[in-house]
Amino acid sequence: MHMCPLEWRYGSSDMRSIFTISNIVRTYIEVEIALMVGLARAGMAPAHCIEALKGCAEDLEPHEIYRLEEVTGHDIASLAYILGERCGECGRYVHLGATSYDIVDTSWAILVGRALELVKSKLSKILKAISKLAIEHRDTIMVGRTHGQHALPITLGFKLANYVYELSRSYERLCHVGKRVVKSKFSGAVGTMAAWGEKGFEVEKGASEYLGIEPHTISTQVAPRDGFAELISVLAILASQLDRLALEVRELSRTEIGELYEAEERVGSSTMPHKRNPTLSERISGLAKILRSLVLASLENIPLMHERDLTNSSSERILIPHSFLIIDQMLEDTIRLLRVLRIDTGKMKENLMLTRGAIMSESIVTRLVEKGLPRHVAHKMLSEIAKNPGNRSLADALITNTEISRYLSSEEIEKALDPRNYLGKYRELIDRAIDYMEKVLKECT
Repeated sequence: MHMCPLEWRYGSSDMRSIFTISNIVRTYIEVEIALMVGLARAGMAPAHCIEALKGCAEDLEPHEIYRLEEVTGHDIASLAYILGERCGECGRYVHLGATSYDIVDTSWAILVGRALELVKSKLSKILKAISKLAIEHRDTIMVGRTHGQHALPITLGFKLANYVYELSRSYERLCHVGKRVVKSKFSGAVGTMAAWGEKGFEVEKGASEYLGIEPHTISTQVAPRDGFAELISVLAILASQLDRLALEVRELSRTEIGELYEAEERVGSSTMPHKRNPTLSERISGLAKILRSLVLASLENIPLMHERDLTNSSSERILIPHSFLIIDQMLEDTIRLLRVLRIDTGKMKENLMLTRGAIMSESIVTRLVEKGLPRHVAHKMLSEIAKNPGNRSLADALITNTEISRYLSSEEIEKALDPRNYLGKYRELIDRAIDYMEKVLKECT
């Protein structure tokens, strides 16, 4: 049994395959080949050594590298030694002029790029699923809550459209951070390209074009670590947004609220047969805690000594794969959550009437101001009436109030207390959120 649950419990097979040791080593070799391409194009290595390196690296197994690392104490040096021995006359050019983090950082860029595409693909599915629900429930009236209290009426479509907008912003962030992080780094031991002399830019260009990514503008021995800090922060923001959606479901599925619930066949409790626990939502929230905690470590990796020390290396081996596996599981769970989510519109109507009209007090204040009463006076009057209605609905309390009846007729009061008449520009706002999402998905690649 594996010790780390990320190896078997969390994350999809697609995401796990990106960060397997065999794929990481294959990526290291891919970058070494790219470097050989750069050297060959710059005239610093024979052109035939490109294919020679591909051939002699083809069947290299990770365990060979890590067995030698036990002796050398250095994984990339071990890789370079093995390839140097295997590749005959071309072995002399393997890793020429490069530092280990030319290979590691460029490999991280490639792996992160692939992982980001997977994250974006799944987030796109979530956005489209929530948008579909928002349109379906555009006019499904429910209680809007602030501070956990009944505030004003909204629609479920309006509530969901807010998530469409927020998650669209994360999709944008993923695109933008990718442009800053998915970059090659071929610049040698301290970043000056000294070993390649006047041909430094030619080597960098040839290697980078082979991989299909742009190089960093300048670097030390390593690419700037603010990029990874931004990456983990962006993933943590997305995780927190998914957490907020999961918390919404958890809160609205409370027995005493019952407006949303997870309708999935499973055991709710080992002892209580009646339980219908929001376990998908709870796992999303639980994993978000872990991903948020990784942000601090990523920030700590920015301050490295001079042109580089080794303090980032060990933490990034954990940080980067774990962050992607966690967000991947959260996205998988959210897709599943939206598929099994059930909406009880009857319960929404029932809850809307719990305050017996008090939820519409702002509407009455607005009507009184339109009739000439100062807002602060109207607010004070409604506060006293709404909080002390006696055994009556707000409508009855208002209709029988002599001061209120001086300004509003019973028909005007009834109209002002109808939640359908106090939803503002909700339809247009829903459309605006969905339009924003569609624009982001179209333009952000």
